[in-house]
Formats: sequence, structure tokens, C-alpha cells
Amino acid sequence: MRKFQLRQNAQIFIGLILLLSLILPSLTHANGENIQSTVSNLHMRSGPGLAYPIIGSLKMGDQMSVLKKQGEWTKVRRGSAEGWVASWYTKQLGQKARQSEQLIVSKVDRLNVRSQASVGAAVLTQMSAGDQAKLIANHGKWVEISYNQIKGYVAKEYITIQTNKTQTTTPKVNNSNQFEVSVNSLNVRSKPDLTAKKVMIVKKGERFKVLEKQHNWVKIELPGKKTGWVYSFYGTLVASNGNTPEKSQEKQPKNSISKKVSIVYNGTNLRSSPSTSSEVVYRANAGESFETIAQSGDWYQVKLPKGSKAFVASWVVSTNAPKKETEKQQSKVNRKKGTLNGLTLVIDPGHGGNDSGTTGARGTHEKGITLRTAESLASKLRSAGANVVMTRDSDVYVDLRKRVSIGHQLAADAFISVHYDATDSSSINGFTTYYMHGYQKELAKSVHRSLGEKINLRDRGAQPGNYLVLRENRQKAILIELGFLSNPSEERTLTTEKFREQATLGIYNGVVNFFDTQAN
Repeated sequence: MRKFQLRQNAQIFIGLILLLSLILPSLTHANGENIQSTVSNLHMRSGPGLAYPIIGSLKMGDQMSVLKKQGEWTKVRRGSAEGWVASWYTKQLGQKARQSEQLIVSKVDRLNVRSQASVGAAVLTQMSAGDQAKLIANHGKWVEISYNQIKGYVAKEYITIQTNKTQTTTPKVNNSNQFEVSVNSLNVRSKPDLTAKKVMIVKKGERFKVLEKQHNWVKIELPGKKTGWVYSFYGTLVASNGNTPEKSQEKQPKNSISKKVSIVYNGTNLRSSPSTSSEVVYRANAGESFETIAQSGDWYQVKLPKGSKAFVASWVVSTNAPKKETEKQQSKVNRKKGTLNGLTLVIDPGHGGNDSGTTGARGTHEKGITLRTAESLASKLRSAGANVVMTRDSDVYVDLRKRVSIGHQLAADAFISVHYDATDSSSINGFTTYYMHGYQKELAKSVHRSLGEKINLRDRGAQPGNYLVLRENRQKAILIELGFLSNPSEERTLTTEKFREQATLGIYNGVVNFFDTQAN
């Protein structure tokens, strides 16, 4: 009996040791640090990456205990739930001040702060000579910094690193206190989140006072003392000059500009006034160049060979010289497998404005669901380091040729057009990925294969499709039809957030896999 009790006590003791060994590491990792969600719908995943399944969601302001960190991901505990969240959608609470921290000082004017440690990455903002920023981490020839609440990367050769031992000193803030819109139209949202309510739309060239910065979002002051959030990729932080948005806009049209534009397509119409309904006065072929006189919105006024004048749409011309081969090689060198660093991807949400696309059996408008899908996809691609440009980010009409020209002018590495299908028969279903040229086929196959692994729809295959955005595209371009809205049962599936999450994750995986093979 005594031996039995001793054996039982020993088993209990071993069990307690094992239990403590499981609990203590978690307590050690947590270290009392708490973080808070900065977005309205923060996904908690089973592992540190977008490829892992979603196991829960957190609302803006929800607090979590930090267990450990891995790269840009943080393992957290909230209540009894544990999982991984993207650290760029969180902020720290109650963080203890360090004994000393390192600052960087810009040695040059207009120093680019980029989204990734690569010359091919998107420019988030710029620093002036003498501006200071907090140093977060060293990455070889680059350093990660926090500047005006924006996290980004700068080249080490253009900065000086110094140690700040006083706790009260804060990085110097420059006079870049206005946000200038760089795209034709930009959604202003109620919160720093792509899924937040749209407050209004602002136009290219308008400037607004900056109130706050949070990761890659900027809070701006709107007319009527209102406020809203804009995505920093679609504008530039500039110095205040006392101008109102209206006055700033008046300065934008270039009445006298000196540059040349090159025609992209054979048989391009040059017109008597800046409108597609005006008289055609000249037809030009691909490669012809014209000196510009002025710019009016999306149109250039140019000189014709005999001295007369005409207007040409900006979406059928190229104003940028092709990227040098050395620049392309440098982007490739900086990219590692599993990332999209240095790559430029154009995401094209189908239809928009007065072009609604198809309307589903249950009333779903294609133009709306393509935009929501494209926004979700763009967010995933940016998180992997890609410079992502959307052909539209609001409900506006964009000419098909203009969509293609965006990819041409950026020398994009890929062009992905997002659509939903329809037909007269309500029984037809499934998803399809289209390509037109041989150089587009492998991307189509890779994306289609990964998409099929994530969504439970009939696989209609990757196949040729004679669409203008593919036919006229010099880039690796694909067009994805993500199921049939004309099928009532399939429409119910397609309009759910769960489907969009899985579909965009599949496309994301396919893009990463394709460029991983290119890196070999």
C-alpha cells in the first residue's frame, strides 16, 4: 500500500513539473506586454503568415497579451484563445521606456522612405536633410525606421545613426504636414481600414492637413471640420504652403509643360478637344512621339507634325522611359523566395461607374464585389512586399485601354483583372482563369491551381480568352472569373466575406509561387 502511495505521489509530482513547463514559457514570452488592434476586423490565424487559416477575429481597440514574435507577426492571447496577428495592424500599450534608443538623421533632402528594403518598393513618404526618425532594426544596407508614425525603410548610405540617451527627447518632426492626393480619385474612410465606411472621395492634386499617422494610414482634415483616413500609398506628404485644397488644385494643371509622350497603340485617335466624342484630327501608330503643350485632366494637348494642335488621352500614351535592365536586376537580387519585394503588381477591379458589369440573380452588382475582392487581394500582396497599384479604388469608370496603360507605364511585373461571371443559364457554375499570350500562360496556370486549392467551386480551367486587357497587354496579364453571379446558389457563396478571403488567399499563393519559380 505504501509503495502504491509513493508511486502515486511521484506521478503527481511529475505531472506538476510537466504542467509548469508548459505554463512558464508562455509567461516568459508574454513579459507583461500588451498590444491593441488598430483595425475594425483583425484576423487571428493559426500560424505566422497569411497562408494560415483564420481562427478568430478581433475588433478595433481589443487588447491582447503578447506571447512571442516572429518577423512581422505576433503570437497573442485574448481570453482563452491564442493565435497569430499581423503586427502592422496593432499598437503597443504600456510599453516601458528604454534606457537609450537609436535615432537616424537624414543626410540628404527628399530621402525616400520605402515600404520594403528595396529600391523597387513603394515610396511611403520622404525625409528632408536633418530630419530624425526612430531606428527599429538594421537590414544590411537598409534600416527600418519609424518616422511621423509611419514605419518604413531607408538606405543606410544616406543617414547617420546616433544614440539618444534622454527619455524626453522625441524625433524631430518636419514641416510635411499636408497630404497631397496622387491618384485620380481616392476613398476617404472613417477608420484606418480598407473595410471601413467611406466618408467621401478626394481628387488628384488636392491637399489636406495631416492630423495623425498610423502605420500606412494618414488621418486628414476635411472641409466642414470633418476628418477621415486615407491610405498613404496614394499620396505624398508635403510641406504646408498655406494653400487650401481648392487653391492647390488650381496650381496643378500644367499650362506649359515640356515633355514628350509616345503612342502605345496603332490607330490611336488624336482629337480636336479633350473628349472621346470630339472630332478625330489625326491618327497615330505605336511608337510615334509628340511634344506636349499642356495637360487637361486625363488628356494631353500635343503638337502635330505640321504645327497644328490636338488632344490625346493619357491612357493611350506612355510618358515614362522603360526601366533600365540594371534596375530590374537589382529588384530581382533583393527579393527572396516567399516574398514579393521589389515587384510591381497592377490589380484591376472589373467595371465601375456607369459600367455595372453583370447583375446577379439576387441583385449583386459585379462592379461592387470586384472592388471589395481587389482591395482584399491588394492588402495581402502588399503585406508580402509588393508595390500594388489599383486601376480604380472607388466606384468610377476607367477605360479599358487606360487600365492596360497603367501596367505599361509602371513596367508592372504582373496585371491581374478580377471579375465575376454570368450567362443566360442559371445552372452554369465554376471559376475560370484567362490568358491571351504565351508569356501570360504560366502565371494563369499558377494562380488557377492555387485558387482551386482554396475555393470549393467547379474548376473550369485556365484557358485563352480574347479580352482587351489581355490582348493589348505587354505584361504578364490574367483575367479571373470568380464564379457565376447568374447562378443563385453560387451567388450566395460568392457574396460572403469568407469566400473573398479564401479566393484572394488562393490568388496570393499563386502569385507568390509563380514568382518563386522565376527566382530560380
